[in-house]
Amino acid sequence: MENKLQTCLKSIREKTDFKPEVALILGSGLGDYAEGIKIEASVEYSQIEGFPVSTVQGHKGRFVFGYVEEVPVVIMQGRVHYYEGYPMSDVVLPTRLMKLMGAKKLILTNAAGGINENFRPGDFMMITDHIATGVPSPLIGPNLDDLGERFPDMSQVYSKRIQEVIRKAAQDCKVPLQEGVYVQLTGPNYETPAEIRMCRIWGGDAVGMSTACEAMAARHMGMEIGGISCITNLAAGLSKEKLNHKEVQEIADRVSADFKKLVTKVIATM
Repeated sequence: MENKLQTCLKSIREKTDFKPEVALILGSGLGDYAEGIKIEASVEYSQIEGFPVSTVQGHKGRFVFGYVEEVPVVIMQGRVHYYEGYPMSDVVLPTRLMKLMGAKKLILTNAAGGINENFRPGDFMMITDHIATGVPSPLIGPNLDDLGERFPDMSQVYSKRIQEVIRKAAQDCKVPLQEGVYVQLTGPNYETPAEIRMCRIWGGDAVGMSTACEAMAARHMGMEIGGISCITNLAAGLSKEKLNHKEVQEIADRVSADFKKLVTKVIATM
């Protein structure tokens, strides 16, 4: 894996030597965010030797380098999911790569199903913690000592400082903000009502198919992390509606202007 990381890094460095401070992973509804920044360079995933390529509709496949206001960023436009059939080490490879490019902070975004009965589609939830028991840990296997220690502490995956930045940014942007615990399950199927009841008993407020594994890999490497979910639907059993990806995309698109405004403010002030 270390060799693969170095191969990917070398492949990117042949195309750009841009050094980001912040890494941003775009979830559903934020896919075109990268087009609105001051772009310095972009690298298609298909141009990076050994890099996994996203197969999900609505997820482009490239790194975009540039500036959000004055902050140098690398944006992952299209993420790789475990349900696409990649090993977990490949799913988190882009996160690790962005740290090796120079990024010290990571903002994770996603579309998620609301478990908390106070949530409504279109709400934003700041992630205060996560439950990743439903997917394999990205740290299983030989430890990559150059990246981090064998048994990393996960008592504060999501930085308290960045949480304060997100709260203040939401206030300044007049964007209502929920807070809660994100549960990652494998997908690609949506959860059953019984699984959602289980997630609620665990203490989950929202559920999705990404993010927690990336946060674990980033924390292992010492990155400072913030996370925001867009609640695009009520999870199974909480409404009479059937769940489908088209509806998720529609809700995400509807609130994307507020999402972009919030993310820009967070990056500019963190």
